[in-house]
Amino acid sequence: MTAVIAPETVPVPEPRRPWRNPMQALRRRLLVFVISAVIATVLYSSTGLDGVLGWYVAFGLSSVVAVAVQAFFLGRKSMSDRIASAVISFGFATVVIPWLSLVYTVVSRGWKAIYLGFFTHDMLVNSVDDPLNAGGISHAIVGTCMIVGVATLIAAPLGIIAAVYIVEINGRAARFVRFLTQAMSGVPSIVAGLFIYATIVIAVTHKNNGIAGALALAILMLPTVARTSEEVLKVVPRDIRDSSYALGATQLRTTLRVVLPTVRSGLITATILGIARVAGETAPLLLTSQYALRLTTNMFDSTMASMPTYIFGALRTGTDLSIARAWGGALVLIALIVLLSVTARLLGGRNKGRK
Repeated sequence: MTAVIAPETVPVPEPRRPWRNPMQALRRRLLVFVISAVIATVLYSSTGLDGVLGWYVAFGLSSVVAVAVQAFFLGRKSMSDRIASAVISFGFATVVIPWLSLVYTVVSRGWKAIYLGFFTHDMLVNSVDDPLNAGGISHAIVGTCMIVGVATLIAAPLGIIAAVYIVEINGRAARFVRFLTQAMSGVPSIVAGLFIYATIVIAVTHKNNGIAGALALAILMLPTVARTSEEVLKVVPRDIRDSSYALGATQLRTTLRVVLPTVRSGLITATILGIARVAGETAPLLLTSQYALRLTTNMFDSTMASMPTYIFGALRTGTDLSIARAWGGALVLIALIVLLSVTARLLGGRNKGRK
């Protein structure tokens, strides 16, 4: 005869709640940090490692070893989890630290050239060797916005159309279009500038102008938008398309009303990546739009300044004041890219919420 155990008598294991004792976890992390620092110092002094980078590598390896030794007494699963967490944390820090160092360097060296008139004056009556409270970068900001804006109007629709053709239509030329976009992504920027210089500047306009610079940047921007948009469109589940077809929608309507709105944020990201790819290009603009000291909005009949050419010209002069202006221009360029990215994200999220 089998005994029946009442449900209330069955022991229920108590769930783990590591957050109940945060001080113990903090002490454990501090212990690992101290041990790692000691081991890193010993490795740094006894090996050929040199500089901050050498100590960082030694500290990362020591952290993994210290976590492995500590987790050895907690079981095999816990040991694997802690070692994996330590390796991932070390890799994340390795990626983030150079980026933070870059931003810190640009901000620390570029803020000296920033003042209110820096955004409203051009360099028509000033030189890069003048005091930092004279002259500005308004002509380069306007030129960059216009050149990159026209390049985006050309490259973004073409890149999205190419991605739609490859993923949605998958016609006979899909392989050729994919191969062409991949090949274009490897074209050096100077080659794109030479191509536009030979076909547009020499043969058509007979002078350097802003529209030629926009065409050169569009060539560089197109493969980035196309390849990123292609990967975004592949994420859309097949069931969504089949459901639209089952309701009687055509392929064109399904693509325009179902697929593209679903990946709107991804397409915006693809466009932002394309803009970030070309916003700092200097070589194509030196051959096409060149550089102007005054603010101009005429993209067809005259040369046009841009942020990369302004930075290049200031840095080439080589004086302390000109180099400070170059760092200031780099700071403004990074700020413009960040502002554009945040604005595009906010607009994409707002439109999605309204829909």
